[in-house]
Amino acid sequence: MRIITGSARGTKLEALEGEAMRPTGGRVKEAVFSMIQFDIEGRKVLDLFAGSGQLALEALSRGAESAVIIDSSAEAVEIIKRNAKKTHLYDKCTISVMDYKAYLSRRSYDSGSANESGGFDIIFLDPPYKTDYLKKSLSMIASGRIAKPNSIIICESDHEDVFSGDEELATKYRVLKKNRYGRLYITLLTPAYNA
Repeated sequence: MRIITGSARGTKLEALEGEAMRPTGGRVKEAVFSMIQFDIEGRKVLDLFAGSGQLALEALSRGAESAVIIDSSAEAVEIIKRNAKKTHLYDKCTISVMDYKAYLSRRSYDSGSANESGGFDIIFLDPPYKTDYLKKSLSMIASGRIAKPNSIIICESDHEDVFSGDEELATKYRVLKKNRYGRLYITLLTPAYNA
């Protein structure tokens, strides 16, 4: 697993071992960044289920301004910190061990309007499969001040419907793009009020 391009191009990244960890594969990561390549420069990034931190670090390598990188595993966060230092991007990162619900709840109350500097331009959501974390994250993001009006939310999941049949939640987002890669789906969303 490496940084594909940008200031840290070619830097090899560490990843946690184990069955529960499934870092985004190189082909899928390249496809994701090809979809958002013109929307990265100078942007603020949130990587909510970060694992190794590779998605946020790739965005920073390609010119994103800053990244908040969250994972609930202390082991994962130690690896993320090492990866951020290896890529020389550590100073652009805020890295925390925290549950996604705790982070989104706190963020909703701490931030001003999403139009202010407090909101994120790019949000990566790659939660563990076979959980409802993606749907819950999208619901909390829609009701908080986390995403800026023009933000792009990149969802990686093992099912086509990122809203899990919740029609009300689906009305809060506009699907920009959806692609399948083997058994996983990449869905790009933006807040519906951006339409």
